Amino acid sequence: MSVPDYLQCAEDHQTVLVVVQPVGIVPEDQFFKIYKRIASVSQVSIRDSQRLLYIRYRHHYLPENNEWGDFQTHRKVVGLISITTCGPAKEWPQTAERFHGQKEVYSSTLYDSRLLVFGLQGEIAEQQRTDVAFYPSFEDCSDVEKRVEDFVESIFIVLESKRLDRATDKSGDKIPLLCVPFEKKDFVGLDTDSRHYKKRCQGRMRKHVGDLCLQAGMLQDALVHYHMAVELLRGVNDFLWLGAALEGLCSASVIFHYPGGTAGKTAGRKPSISQPADAGKRHRPGEHMILGALTANGISADTSTEIGRAKNCLSPEDIIEKYKEAISYYGKYKNAGVIELEACVKAVRVLAIQKRAREASEFLQNAVYINLGQLSEEEKIQRYSILSELYELIGFHRKSAFFKRVAAMQCVAPTIPEPGWRACYKLLLETLPGYSLSLDPKDFSKGTHRGWAAVQMRLLHELVYASRRMGNPGLSVRHLSFLLQTMLDFLSDQEKKEVTQSLENYTSKCPGGMEVITLPDGLKLPPVPFTKLPIVRSVKLLNLPVSLRPHKVKGLLGQNMSTASPFIYSPIIMHNRGEERCKKIDFQWVQGDVCEVQLMVYNPMPYELRVENMGLLTSGVEFESLPAALSLPAESGLYPVTLVGVPRTAGNITVNGYHTSVFGVTSDCLLEGLAGVKSSGCLVEVIPSLPRLQLSTSLPRSEHHLMKELSSTVSVQLFNGETQQLTITLENIGSEQIETLELTSKIVNTKEKVFGEFLSWELEEASSHLPLKPGQAVTLAVSIKVKLDFSGQESLLQDLNDDGISVTGLPISSPLRQVLKPRSETKPVSSESGKAEYSHVKTLEAVLNFKYSGGPGKVEGYYRELSLGVHVDVEPSVFFTRVSTLPATSTRQCHLLLDIFNPTEHELTVSAKNNQDLVLHASECQRMAIQVDKFDFESLPQPDQETARFTNPKQLEEERQHAQGCQINSKLGICWSIISFQCACCSVTMK
Repeated sequence: MSVPDYLQCAEDHQTVLVVVQPVGIVPEDQFFKIYKRIASVSQVSIRDSQRLLYIRYRHHYLPENNEWGDFQTHRKVVGLISITTCGPAKEWPQTAERFHGQKEVYSSTLYDSRLLVFGLQGEIAEQQRTDVAFYPSFEDCSDVEKRVEDFVESIFIVLESKRLDRATDKSGDKIPLLCVPFEKKDFVGLDTDSRHYKKRCQGRMRKHVGDLCLQAGMLQDALVHYHMAVELLRGVNDFLWLGAALEGLCSASVIFHYPGGTAGKTAGRKPSISQPADAGKRHRPGEHMILGALTANGISADTSTEIGRAKNCLSPEDIIEKYKEAISYYGKYKNAGVIELEACVKAVRVLAIQKRAREASEFLQNAVYINLGQLSEEEKIQRYSILSELYELIGFHRKSAFFKRVAAMQCVAPTIPEPGWRACYKLLLETLPGYSLSLDPKDFSKGTHRGWAAVQMRLLHELVYASRRMGNPGLSVRHLSFLLQTMLDFLSDQEKKEVTQSLENYTSKCPGGMEVITLPDGLKLPPVPFTKLPIVRSVKLLNLPVSLRPHKVKGLLGQNMSTASPFIYSPIIMHNRGEERCKKIDFQWVQGDVCEVQLMVYNPMPYELRVENMGLLTSGVEFESLPAALSLPAESGLYPVTLVGVPRTAGNITVNGYHTSVFGVTSDCLLEGLAGVKSSGCLVEVIPSLPRLQLSTSLPRSEHHLMKELSSTVSVQLFNGETQQLTITLENIGSEQIETLELTSKIVNTKEKVFGEFLSWELEEASSHLPLKPGQAVTLAVSIKVKLDFSGQESLLQDLNDDGISVTGLPISSPLRQVLKPRSETKPVSSESGKAEYSHVKTLEAVLNFKYSGGPGKVEGYYRELSLGVHVDVEPSVFFTRVSTLPATSTRQCHLLLDIFNPTEHELTVSAKNNQDLVLHASECQRMAIQVDKFDFESLPQPDQETARFTNPKQLEEERQHAQGCQINSKLGICWSIISFQCACCSVTMK
């Protein structure tokens, strides 16, 4: 016997073997359909008896195995059921002859046989025969199971008669010597009358009778015969049959202790040996019935009532010891390797029930080294596969995976003319759980890595190679992508290069994607996104540029608040709102505008990483992603990458992740699946579209940055009192028309007192062009007039009058009175030191703010702001170093004497009302006399008493001085101009 039956278990010793085979040509699907119905009759209750007969069916059985039927009777074919199709009646004789030929193959052991004929009709089919059953078709055969039960009962009758015949002690008859096939030549010429020979014959016959009793359902008698056989055979050192007797004893004890069976999925067994007669009518139930009938140590929960009846039964511990002894005896015989291997398998199944995994592994280790001679490649694959299943049964998952992988490699051994790469691939997939390997990349993002990475990488490489040899490059790409993604931390630099090169070679023929790959057996391979190529450390949604940020009209801020709840405070609603705030970002994006998301990425590869087609994955609104391509240096460290896109509709948009194309593999990387990624939120509101305004100016742009929020800044240098025109061109570069436009200004970053309007404009002309359609432009003129107080240089100023009137010697006076010290007449005004002090430059800065809106965004109450910074450097122009008065010819007038100093480097002209122009060269000082009417300050309007009571006295004084200064300036009308600049007229203000 060269082919072991790896599916055997201890309880198979009580079964009778029935072979079911086709005769002639029978459709395979129809044959197995009838075969399953026949095999469903796995146990039959014998009428007028409490015994059960168990049947084991095989559709293929080697005749050479049948020769071992005397050694163990469950190996003997005692029944034959043939299935055939027969059309015309003339085919019947040939069919009957074939059936007779099949019976001849097993004639030496056959008890009974049956022929099931399908399709034959007529006189022959109407004949009533015991050994033949006729059916019109494979569908019209309702009594197949009933005929099989009758057939089994006939087998039992023969079995019982043989048991009784062999069990009867006929001392006068000579007991035949039962032999296994390889022993027959060894017993030629032996003395058959010796005591040793007779004992050998008796021991073997006792063992044989024990087998028959076990098959006939007489467990107690079987135990008695096995014990007697053991004693007889031990005395004559008949080790092979002694091992068989011990194994029979173990099988009977296992049947008693574990009525549910040890085969697991194959069958359930009777609940006890005292089972009622009608209970046997049930066929074998489903899987794992034994689990409910066993306690923690795998022994039947209640056996006290049976112990007395089965006093010869071995204990669970003794069963294993006797198995070890029997296997050791089998090991003495080279030709009993199959028997030894099957005994190891049976013992392992028992130990699995007893949960003694370590001892079971010892039996399996012994089974690995049993030499069965020259096995075919198919037999080797079967052997390794069974070893794998048995290791899995005892919980040795990695050992199970090892033998499963050996079986896979055996499928493609060099000696096989047509390697079975599909079978190899299927077996390799089955090894994955044993090596703690899953084909779902999500399982590798949870905590620490499980399993041996080196072994896992080897297995993945084998899957890649098997996929390629199967002619499925898509599978190769998927497995290689999985290897690179999950094992990246364990790959050396050289291995990373080799894997990526292989991946690029595969993807050049079959690009990788995010689709789920379904294998023929239904297994689904999930997509493998490259979340580590590159590694993303943080994700940040960026606000729009300052000039494009939308603002809500203040009066409409509260209109969107929910008023659904009638309660002032609802903790549930507040909790939900809190969660919403945690998720939602506090700025808005605008429909139709380019939006940005910044990622901090890291390249873990030892060489430059090219990432193509990198863009955003969003949900909530229609979004047009604008992919980018980037090249990251080797082990780059954190590297900022900005991904952009345009929302095409309004609503709430969620940034779910990003997509990339690396090494020809397209990946959709979701943020929720990224470990250790920092994010300030991924949900943002997209408001309806707004217009976009772009401005250009007549003045040059400045490098001065007044405020970070400004779009741009212009710069100009003016003399104090000078006026400059700024022309601003506003162009609508958006897709919505501008419907409203407002302009405001604000002076910033200055401590100087500004007199008059620094910036002034007329907006009516520009507003008349509204609405401003996309692509149209409008111009706006803004006047820049600088009037500052340069009176801070006290060393150059003197109070020249003692009459209580103090006039500052500056072009624009300070609103506060300056009490100045007298200056020595001897000090030259035009000295270099004095000139340097006159050349002080002051800075004046302001912001022009354009507020505009239009389109759907305006309907929702949103607008935009565009700011322009104005930076002005103000230089001093004209100083009055001395002011005095002289009486005039008229008592209503007086002469005002002004010593005027020119601190500039240019020649300038000073003029006044009804007076001749005065030309001053650079750094020159001259006196100018102006005849004016006397000032009447008492005629100025005075504040009422109530206003004076509630107003700060300091403020009242400033207002009074300002009014007096305006009266003086209106009467004097002093202006200056620089001839070389062709400046028309610049005013000078005095107080």
